[in-house]
Amino acid sequence: MPEFALVEVTGAAGEILAPDWLARAEPVHRQLRDRLPPDYARRMGEVFAGGARMTLVAEGGEVRGVAVWRIVQNTYEGCRLYIDDLVTDSAQRSRGVGRFLLAGLEAKARSLACDVIALDSGTQRTSAHRFYFREGFVIPSFSFRKSLS
Repeated sequence: MPEFALVEVTGAAGEILAPDWLARAEPVHRQLRDRLPPDYARRMGEVFAGGARMTLVAEGGEVRGVAVWRIVQNTYEGCRLYIDDLVTDSAQRSRGVGRFLLAGLEAKARSLACDVIALDSGTQRTSAHRFYFREGFVIPSFSFRKSLS
C-alpha cells in the first residue's frame, strides 16, 4: 500500500505555508494547466489571494497529485467546496492518488460543514469523467461560458 500524505500548501487565509511544496507542485499542476504563466508562484499567490487553497498528495518527498479548491456559498447548493483543478501526475495514475486526494477534500468539506463537493471537467477528459463517476459524482447541469477577451 502506498504511503501517501496530504500536504496543505496554503493556510485558511490563503497564505502560502509551504513554498517548497508549491514549487514541487508546479510540474504536476502544469500537466493540467499548461498555460499558467512562467512566474508560477506569483500567479498562484494571486489565485490564493482570491480565495483558492492548495492541497497536494506527497509520497516520499514527491508530489503525486495537486488540488486547487475554494469554499463558495451560493443560492442553490449552500456551502460548496469547489475544486478548480485536480490533477494526478501522469506517471502515477491508477495508483490511488486521485482517490486519496478526493477523500481528503471530501473530509475537509465535511469538516467545514459544506453541503456539496463539486468540480468542472473539460468535455474531452473522458478518462477523468470515468474516475469522477466511480467516485460518486454526477452531472447535475450544463456549464455555460462566454469569453470576454
